[in-house]
Amino acid sequence: MTRGFAPSLPVEFPKMGSFRRPRPRFMSSPALSDLPRFQAARQALQLSSNSAWNSVQTAVINVFKGGGLQSNELYALNENIRRLLKSELGSFITDYFQNQLLAKGLLFVEEKIKLCEGANRIELLAEVWDHFFTETLPTLQAIFYPVQGQELTIRQISLLGFRDLVLLKVKLDDLLLLAQPQPPSSIIQMLLILQPGATPGSDPRS
Repeated sequence: MTRGFAPSLPVEFPKMGSFRRPRPRFMSSPALSDLPRFQAARQALQLSSNSAWNSVQTAVINVFKGGGLQSNELYALNENIRRLLKSELGSFITDYFQNQLLAKGLLFVEEKIKLCEGANRIELLAEVWDHFFTETLPTLQAIFYPVQGQELTIRQISLLGFRDLVLLKVKLDDLLLLAQPQPPSSIIQMLLILQPGATPGSDPRS
């Protein structure tokens, strides 16, 4: 009797590794939906490190602190802005002015008003408005004169900024009660200019 052989079981051998070289992994690029935000952040970084823009930024903050422009400084600032407008940063200047420079400058104004208490605050607000409207605003318009053709002008952006970042934060209703029977004429002028639709042409957007 011949002895039978046990059926052979399949034997699995470990597979040899692939000789292909691993594909290099690169840093992922921003998704298409994030590109506008990515580009805006990159432009903001480039703008903040640009020497021409730094001179403009320094001048604007100095104006908000009550300083003026030096002799021939306005010409140099205009030339710097013209140079920036011709670069890839040109379309970003207005946004940066509104969201960074103007906001920072008006913060100084708001803090100055809040340091004053009681009935004296509305007198200080009138004084601050007079200076802003007759000194700061024309200087800002002069500095950014080369910026043309935007949806809102530098004047309109600045007036809207004063309304939103200063006037709406100082509890004007309470101040007007303290100013009875008649608020200062500068306050009346301010309300006519900053309150949309109050009088023809009073809307800062017009």
